Amino acid sequence: DGKRTLFEKMYHFIKRKAIRDKVKLINSYQPVKGRILDIGAGTGDFLLECKNQNWDILGIEPNDKAKGIAVGKGIKFGDTIEKLESNSFDVITMWHVLEHVPDVEHQVAELKRLLKPSGTIIIAVPNFKSYDANHYKEFWAAYDVPRHLWHFSKTAIEKLFDKQNMNLEDIKPMWFDSFYVSLLSEKYKSGKMNFISGFFIGLISNVSGFFKKEFSSHIYVLKNK
Repeated sequence: DGKRTLFEKMYHFIKRKAIRDKVKLINSYQPVKGRILDIGAGTGDFLLECKNQNWDILGIEPNDKAKGIAVGKGIKFGDTIEKLESNSFDVITMWHVLEHVPDVEHQVAELKRLLKPSGTIIIAVPNFKSYDANHYKEFWAAYDVPRHLWHFSKTAIEKLFDKQNMNLEDIKPMWFDSFYVSLLSEKYKSGKMNFISGFFIGLISNVSGFFKKEFSSHIYVLKNK
């Protein structure tokens, strides 16, 4: 939640639009407002917007500091997903969280268990096949070793959820991620943020993604078959 530097202020400006776009996407797939679970809820801004748009919200967040900030915003939390009731959520979201989970197949099975038959799962993950990943190589910030334990292609996500009899309905780009990741990658590569170079590579990555359908990050929309 820091807003000290120019980079942090820019991040929060873009973050506000990105959150509104996320909720708009969810509303398009689940027009009847129901119960939403956000796993890896962080400081709660996404769930707060959902709450303001009349969703019944619940978060899961392992980081106590982030969770404390979110609670101060009125966000409700569960302890673990294993303790939650089956078939109890209309929407489940994981925004850049699945890559952090040690046991991916167990996680996906739990998502399936918690979801109502007519519900929707929204997963966002980095894409190692993007232009910015190929450009920065080992300096690509979204590899984020050792915090990121996995990386997924579109085929991998489809196969992973197909095992739980779920269908990949749609794939959406996260347009702003290429700029954010490229700026951080510039810092990892040279020790400086290099705004012009980072912005330029982020822009090229989005143009490349438009034609090759491989963006810096993808949003996957999944439903029961």
